[in-house]
Amino acid sequence: MANISINKAPEGYAVIPFFITAAIFFFAFSLLFQQTGSQILGHYFQPRVLAIVHTLVLGWGTMIILGAAYQLIPVIFERELKTPSLAFASYICLTIGTCFLIHSFWSFQIGWMMILGGSFVCISSYLYFIILWRTLRDSEQAFELHLFFMLSAFWFCFTCSIGLLLAINLAHPFIEKSHLDILKLHAHAGIAGWFLQLVFGAAAKMLPMFLLGKSNKRNYLFASVILINLGLLLFLWKGYKDQVDLYSLLFGGIVFIGFICWVLYILDCFKHRARKKIDIPMRHAFISILCLLMAFGTLPLVLKNSSGQWITLYAIWIFLGWITSIILGMTFKTLPFIIWNLRYKGMNGMANLPMPKDLYSQGLLNVQYYVFLLSLLATALSVGLKLRWAINACTYLWIILAASYLINVFKVLLHKRKVQHEN
Repeated sequence: MANISINKAPEGYAVIPFFITAAIFFFAFSLLFQQTGSQILGHYFQPRVLAIVHTLVLGWGTMIILGAAYQLIPVIFERELKTPSLAFASYICLTIGTCFLIHSFWSFQIGWMMILGGSFVCISSYLYFIILWRTLRDSEQAFELHLFFMLSAFWFCFTCSIGLLLAINLAHPFIEKSHLDILKLHAHAGIAGWFLQLVFGAAAKMLPMFLLGKSNKRNYLFASVILINLGLLLFLWKGYKDQVDLYSLLFGGIVFIGFICWVLYILDCFKHRARKKIDIPMRHAFISILCLLMAFGTLPLVLKNSSGQWITLYAIWIFLGWITSIILGMTFKTLPFIIWNLRYKGMNGMANLPMPKDLYSQGLLNVQYYVFLLSLLATALSVGLKLRWAINACTYLWIILAASYLINVFKVLLHKRKVQHEN
């Protein structure tokens, strides 16, 4: 991995800003969550709830996943990232668009700012698709991973486009279907199309690499990507033609089978791993899988209830459990390596160099891990039991978690070159 990353890694300006901004947005989310508190038990179409969801989805999840994708695509496909300047442009557009949308939702100012914010996010998604297509169009290896990445990029563009249309529809109604019904389709296109497939594609390469494991059962990956897209397409077709109801579970079940296929591949890699010790970042990765499983288990209750704690619990397992856990762990597998490459590129073997793991605080990482577990479990339990006072108390745990993560990220970013020359 080191040699590939050093030789093929994009310029720092195409990757690092995503990590910095995502950490800031995660801390901003924790502060907004403290202000929102138990309001999350109400209907999901509330200004403050929409604001914190988009802070998580765009400012936290999408921001850092885009940055990680720009870094990992050269590692996974052994190809240089095309037009890094467009990657930075996608960062600028995503940051501006996210800020506009959060402000618009928080104050519920329907109009030009919300539409402009959605437009910037859309442009960012299109730029990402162009970069990915230009980078991978001649690639002949890792066909299954190629499908995961390209199809996730398509769904990213689709989700953002639908979101922009919904923003326009709020100010100038033109969609005949129910706005809330289209919103459900928008959300699940993003969850199953964008996040699920990109995370699965990247993890199918990176988790075996970190575990020093391998599997020859790549047919599981091919089956996974086909089933996820088939289930999602049928889910969207049914939801648009009629509405999202309990019958939609049949198509959600197809996506779930795709998830199981992916898990079987990962378990086979885990079984044949050379590295037996499981560190905290890898624990985060496996906890994220459990959270996704919990989200699938909550889905029948979500489809049966149009609002209330079950929809909130579903969102918690998805955004605060699955997505947040994988990010918290993989940040300290990728970011230290990125900074290490920038500080010590070309010096390997010439001096006694620190390891990438020496760039962050292990103590803060331990705090992050245990506070995350406490925050997630306490929040999920409080929402499930509708304990408003407990939800309000849990918001302070998320502030502690976000602060520890932010400090550790900046510790990595501010690392100065330390070289001990051999005698």
